Amino acid sequence: MDKIDRQIIRILQKNARTPLKVIAEKVYLSSPAVSARIDNLEKQGIITSYRARINRHKIGYHITAFINLAMEPNQKAEFYPFITQEPNVLECNCVTGDYSMLLKVAFHSTMELDTFIGRLQHFGKTSTQIVFSTPVEPRGIAIPDEDFIE
Repeated sequence: MDKIDRQIIRILQKNARTPLKVIAEKVYLSSPAVSARIDNLEKQGIITSYRARINRHKIGYHITAFINLAMEPNQKAEFYPFITQEPNVLECNCVTGDYSMLLKVAFHSTMELDTFIGRLQHFGKTSTQIVFSTPVEPRGIAIPDEDFIE
């Protein structure tokens, strides 16, 4: 990955819908050359997907929360299929510390959140934090100017 690839990634992280022509102008290459580089970044698994960011509040998801879950390792075989089928789970991370899982969820109401937590407690103890505000929205990862090691 060279300097131009890193520039392309930075541009796409800010707006994945940036037209090839605009990217090409910014990196001083032709549109076909930029397209080839993007294809290569996808084939390498560096770019894994493109997504639309949705304002959850505008579609009625007023409650965002983080849920810590303490569960036994032998429950993972049952937990993983359960959690991947839950549409309100935005993220699920296996973590270190007093809890083994950290979930980010979004719901229309606290009653829906409470119902979900009740089902989640089948797997273990939970601790929930409801989000009041998000001063730093999800964003792309910093791409260093120099090469990095995998």
